[in-house]
Amino acid sequence: MSHVTPDPASGQTPEQLEAEIAVQREQLAETVDQLAAKLDVKSQAQQRVASLKDAATTDTGKPRTEVLAAAGSLVAMVVVLLLWRRRGDR
Repeated sequence: MSHVTPDPASGQTPEQLEAEIAVQREQLAETVDQLAAKLDVKSQAQQRVASLKDAATTDTGKPRTEVLAAAGSLVAMVVVLLLWRRRGDR
């Protein structure tokens, strides 16, 4: 049986120190992964597009009626603005 001498500075055994280092190493790895995910702009953009697509379509993949209505309203507003500007140029 080996005799383990506690570290006089911390009062911990080498096994306790190793366990603490392992926990800190795992926490550091998680932090690095989180930072890498925040810096991955391409992945964030792909996730955002997928989220918007899910929100704009039904489970069958067809556009939602409220999205179609909003798009129709937007197109109508653009047409009115273009006609209004063209009329003002005359």
